[in-house]
Amino acid sequence: MVRRTISTDDGTTISYLDQPGPGVPVVLLHGLAGSSTELVATARSLPHRRVILMDQRGHGRSTRRPADTSREAFVRDVVHLLEVECARPAALVGQSMGAHTAMLVTAARPELVDRLVLLECAEGGGTREEHEQMARYFRSWPVPFADRGAARAFLGDSALGAAWVDDLEERADGLHPRFDPDVMLATIEAVARPRWSEWENLQVPATVVYGAHGMFSPAQRAEFTSRGREVVRVDLPRGSHDAHLDAFDDWVRALRTALDAT
Repeated sequence: MVRRTISTDDGTTISYLDQPGPGVPVVLLHGLAGSSTELVATARSLPHRRVILMDQRGHGRSTRRPADTSREAFVRDVVHLLEVECARPAALVGQSMGAHTAMLVTAARPELVDRLVLLECAEGGGTREEHEQMARYFRSWPVPFADRGAARAFLGDSALGAAWVDDLEERADGLHPRFDPDVMLATIEAVARPRWSEWENLQVPATVVYGAHGMFSPAQRAEFTSRGREVVRVDLPRGSHDAHLDAFDDWVRALRTALDAT
């Protein structure tokens, strides 16, 4: 894989990994407080496809503190990447916030998208209290961590904790996460507004995937799926909201099936 960057009209730098391959390109979009790094294994499970793994603004190796954290800014970034890198419509694959971004990109520019695969996605959601609780958790991290052992001791041995540890940025004073809590709070607050109109009017085929122990209730899953136009729903037998990490084989099986339908 090769790491590249592009610049947007508002001066944000977007970093991404590019795995060469033929056919319909696949663009992977991580969730909140994640990065392209946690999707490398997913990309490598698609060895015969070109896969682009994007660090969304405020995350990973992209601009850490962008001036604009609106949903529209995230959409513009992906559109710009598609226009620069993809000579044909791409399959957009996202998890959580990244899935929400993929949905809105498709609504805005359907001619750029061949197919959607949305892992743990809904029309929006979350309360102010839940968002503040998340931000308090990120602020509680005792950064910088002295080393990865110290980070593991604090973050735990879950698949998500391991992904955060693996992605820590090494600086002179220790290891730091590749995101700032206040930027994450601003970003998730923008995701909260329901976007039913965009979802209900999509005309691109979509596969919606949920982990067995994911974030959304049965009622939320059923409503989101039923209100889409051309939707296949897949319920994984295992996995949390981060099923791409803790139910990897099930996730990859569902992803390959969805992509092979193109």
